[in-house]
Amino acid sequence: MTHDEILAQFGPREAMEYDVVVVGGGPGGLATAIRLKQLAAEKGTDVSVVVLEKGSEPGAHILSGAIMDPKALTELIPDWKEKGAPLKQAVTDDAFMFFGETGGLRVPNVMLPPNFQNHGNYIVRLGHVVKWLSEQAEALGVEIFPGFAAAEVLYNEDGSVKGVATGNMGIGKEGEPTDDFQLGMELHGKYTVFAEGARGHLGRQLIAKYKLSEGKDPQSFGLGVKEVWEIDPQRHSPGFVLHSAGWPLDNDTYGGAFLYHLDDNQVALGFITGLGYANPYLSPFEEFQRWKTHPNIRWYLEGDAAKGIKPAKRLGYGARAINASGLLALPKTVFPGGALVGCDAGYLNVGRIKGSHAAIKTGMQAAEAAYDAVVAGRQHDELTAYPEAFEKSWLHTELNKDRNFKNWFKKGLAVATVMNGFEQFVLRGNIPWTLHRDKPDHAMLRPASEFKPIVYPKPDGKITFDKLSSVFISNTNHSENQPSHLTLKDASVPVNINLATYAGPEQRYCPAGVYEFVPDEAKGGDAKRLQINAQNCVHCKTCDIKDPTQNIVWVTPEGGGGPNYNGM
Repeated sequence: MTHDEILAQFGPREAMEYDVVVVGGGPGGLATAIRLKQLAAEKGTDVSVVVLEKGSEPGAHILSGAIMDPKALTELIPDWKEKGAPLKQAVTDDAFMFFGETGGLRVPNVMLPPNFQNHGNYIVRLGHVVKWLSEQAEALGVEIFPGFAAAEVLYNEDGSVKGVATGNMGIGKEGEPTDDFQLGMELHGKYTVFAEGARGHLGRQLIAKYKLSEGKDPQSFGLGVKEVWEIDPQRHSPGFVLHSAGWPLDNDTYGGAFLYHLDDNQVALGFITGLGYANPYLSPFEEFQRWKTHPNIRWYLEGDAAKGIKPAKRLGYGARAINASGLLALPKTVFPGGALVGCDAGYLNVGRIKGSHAAIKTGMQAAEAAYDAVVAGRQHDELTAYPEAFEKSWLHTELNKDRNFKNWFKKGLAVATVMNGFEQFVLRGNIPWTLHRDKPDHAMLRPASEFKPIVYPKPDGKITFDKLSSVFISNTNHSENQPSHLTLKDASVPVNINLATYAGPEQRYCPAGVYEFVPDEAKGGDAKRLQINAQNCVHCKTCDIKDPTQNIVWVTPEGGGGPNYNGM
């Protein structure tokens, strides 16, 4: 049955009315909700606020490095330390290295540009920070609905956003309601704030509908693949931050990696591959596994019996696309009835490798604009005060200083290193020129005939691992009896174009083993078909971004499905 047929048979849906509906329970969405309730309390008014979170609980789908600049959090909750915010490990030392295959060169700390200096910042598990923020929000009276995925934008007759509808539950693989069927519900708001994270499913629809990106550079993304390890105390340096560039990526492929020393003898390791890469044989997951074999990284993970050092243990795995384009690709962030905040709009500062502070700040700004509008009796118009506040803020100044960071990499690692160093260290961000990009990431992929296949080493199960064992420790789960949330516009394209021209890149860019080309028994011979293992999906959104034909469209699965990260 189609969506409209289900509504006709089982509708109408129950509707709940709020002043503000927030889609997404990450830093941006929760900051929006908290600030709204703070303003209402300060001014003796009542504003009803609801947050929809598709994860099983707040933080379950959150994955980030993460080094957190506490500036915005301090503005939102000045006494966050006293309230027990899980910002426990301050950065104690920064290291930036250029890797070759067997060695590396560390940049002297006195030569590090300001964007790579982390004094005053904290190494955090962003999932734990989000869970704490959700507790602060609920204490203020915010309603939070975890396990409910906003699947559809609702519109008023005049074209303004009315709110959202959650997805139906209990739909079988063929689209038929099962015995467990539950109709989704509608949440109507005077304003709806979208805070879904990078490449938000509804956010991208709104950007297209209202043409919010006209006149802007195309959005650019990276795929971050991350693991958390417990290492031997003798090799643990709480607060130590290592970033690397270079090997195993070639000079023309944007990317980098990190190793952050948390508390409790744990480290976070991550690898970011820019999704504008050209070689369809490249696998971001495998590049990450190779990076861990570098002597400077392996040293932390392998044991040394002679010295009484135990081998490290891998505790967690996950992956997520991140924004990497900054101010020049930032769309218009308001439209009739709603706004985009945080990474749903693309506020992450790729030069600093930080986005949570930007999400919190923009959530606060959207909340202040929405609050003033609601108490003035307005609804469903444009919250123009929000982008006006952003343009006057320290966040705009920060993003403007780093506006060229990613685009220099079009000229290779060496040129990008020199020019970013010059812009940030010498000019201190007072840059008289601007670099633009004109192609989205999916258009950067070139035919496989132009490249040689990359032969990646087999995993050893100690330092390096395969995708399926990695997905297992992400605690990812989807009901198998539901339609695939990874949809194809044309089922013939994966074989006829992607496999034929690009050697089937979806089987390599996906970090969760979702896409496989398997023998097509119906056709026989050497014929192949694309098999989609949607139950493995960690909701990274890479396929939605990198598919060269833009034939794959990621839609929301049943609420509560996906990864269940523990403080990633």
